[in-house]
Amino acid sequence: MSRPIWLIAAPILFLVLWSAGFAIAKLGLQHAPPLTLLALRYCLVLAVLLPVAAVVRPPLPKTARAWLDVAVVGFLIQVVYFGLCYIAFKSGVSAGAVAIIVCLQPILVALIAPRLVDEVISARGWAGLMLGLGGAALVILSRQGVSAESGFGIACAFLALLGITAGTLWEKRFGVSHHPVTSNLIQYAVGAAFTLPLALATERVQINWDWQFGLVLFYLVVANSLLAMSLLLAMIRVGEVSRVSALFYLVPPLTALCAWPLLGEAMPVLGWVGMALAAVGVALVSRKQHLAD
Repeated sequence: MSRPIWLIAAPILFLVLWSAGFAIAKLGLQHAPPLTLLALRYCLVLAVLLPVAAVVRPPLPKTARAWLDVAVVGFLIQVVYFGLCYIAFKSGVSAGAVAIIVCLQPILVALIAPRLVDEVISARGWAGLMLGLGGAALVILSRQGVSAESGFGIACAFLALLGITAGTLWEKRFGVSHHPVTSNLIQYAVGAAFTLPLALATERVQINWDWQFGLVLFYLVVANSLLAMSLLLAMIRVGEVSRVSALFYLVPPLTALCAWPLLGEAMPVLGWVGMALAAVGVALVSRKQHLAD
């Protein structure tokens, strides 16, 4: 049975949108504190979704448990993952260190998934996971290296890793297919409900408005928050969670590629070698082979 066209194109589109979002978010952090930026992003997403929901009238979750499951995924990804990644950057942790830590997510998912969602990783899949991790680390190390970092920032990065891992597994184990407007509306409402009071309580809410920040917000709201997140949740529901998680190995290399024109961070030749290794690793994991060799 052939796969639908949207499912074939979804991983490529997701990777481009998600990866560029890191470099663009770094531009945004030059204009606003991390939690303030996230709260503003989530509030703008809700401003877009609420009129859409009023017109479309998508079906809502039918049970309290269904509401809770959508909200938990939103909290783990929008608040824990994004919030702590942004705080880690602001705390002085290098982009390379955060990227390497977050790239451990496919390994954690592969270790935990068999116990939660009945997925068995093949020997080929494990080889792909390790190759992907090595390739992603090579890209980051070739670009800037990993130096001594803030202990607080490193702790935030590891907690962010746990957040995206838990969110992925929760969505696969307990998630039910909902209308994308419904899922996004609930999850970003949760994100705004937590980040807005935290920003007001812990940060000096000072935003430097200019045309560049406007473009940053447009991208983070439309491309990163609405399109990329909808694609991620859809792929998790229809495909094996370990294969979807392996896509994250390509995020650091593609982020480095996006950062070249946006931030002036050129990628050395060694980085291109790492990108190729990561691509091979993802290809191995994505092979349709469920049982151990």
